[in-house]
Amino acid sequence: MLYLAPAGVFLVLFVLWPAVYTLFLSFFDWNMVSPKMTFVGFDNYVTVLSDPITYKVLGNTAIYIVVLLAFNVVVPYILAFVVTFLIDRFQGFLKSAMFLPSFISMVVGAIIYNWLLNPTAGPVAQVLAVVGIQIPNWSQTEVLCILVICYVTAWKVLGYNFITLFASMSGLSKDVIENARLEGIPTWRMFRDIVLPMSRGTGMYVLVMTIVTGLQYVYTPIKVMTQGGPNYGSSNLIYQAYHEAFVVYRTGVSASLSVLTLILFIGLLALAFRALALTERGRS
Repeated sequence: MLYLAPAGVFLVLFVLWPAVYTLFLSFFDWNMVSPKMTFVGFDNYVTVLSDPITYKVLGNTAIYIVVLLAFNVVVPYILAFVVTFLIDRFQGFLKSAMFLPSFISMVVGAIIYNWLLNPTAGPVAQVLAVVGIQIPNWSQTEVLCILVICYVTAWKVLGYNFITLFASMSGLSKDVIENARLEGIPTWRMFRDIVLPMSRGTGMYVLVMTIVTGLQYVYTPIKVMTQGGPNYGSSNLIYQAYHEAFVVYRTGVSASLSVLTLILFIGLLALAFRALALTERGRS
C-alpha cells in the first residue's frame, strides 16, 4: 500500500475528483464567472439531448471512431505484419521512418498539414496545379475535413501502434511461420489464422487505446485546423464539451455532455472486451 500511495494520490486528484466534480457541475447552471451556481437538476441533460447539434456531433464522433480504428488499428496491423514477415531488408529504416512522427507535437503537425493542404497557396495545391488538378476546399466540406483531421491524427499515432504490434509479432515463433510457408499457405491466411490469434492480446491493447485516446488526440487538429466547423461539421463530443465551457460559458451543459461522453466510452470499451471474450470462447 505504501508503494501504491503516490499513484493513488495522483489517481484521486487528477482522475476521480475531476470526474466527480464534473458530475456535480452537470446539475448546475454556472458560467465560471458568476459566484452564484443555480441548481437545475437534469435540465442540462435535457438541453443536451434535445439539441440537434448534439446528434450531429455524435454522428461526427461515430465517423471519427470508425476512421481512426481503420487508420490506427487495421493499417498498423497490416504494416507490422508486412515488415516483420515479408521484408528482410531495411527494417530498421522502416521502423524509424514510421515512428518519427510520434516525436512531433500534434500542434506542430496540425499547423504543418494546414499549410501543406492549403487549397490555394499550399505546396500540394501548387504541385497538383501543374497537372491541372485542383484541391477542394476541404476545410469547408464536412466529410473531407473529418477525413483530413483523422489523417493528421493517424500520422501522429500510427507509428506508436505500429511499433507496439511489431514488437508483439517479432516475439512470435518463426518456426510456425516457416512451416506455414512450406505448406504453401497463402499470406493472407497466415495473417488471419496465425498472426492475428497469436497477437490478439497486443491487438486488444491497441484497440482499447485507440478508442480511449483517439478522440482526445483528435481535439488538437480540430482546434488548430477547423475550430469545429463548418457548421459543427468537424466537431466531436470532446471538442464540443470544450466549446460549451470555454467559448459560450455554459459550464453545466459542458459537464453534462462530458458525463454522457464518459458513459459512451465505457459502453464502447465494454463492447470491445465483450467481443474479445466471445472470440476467445469461440477459439477454445
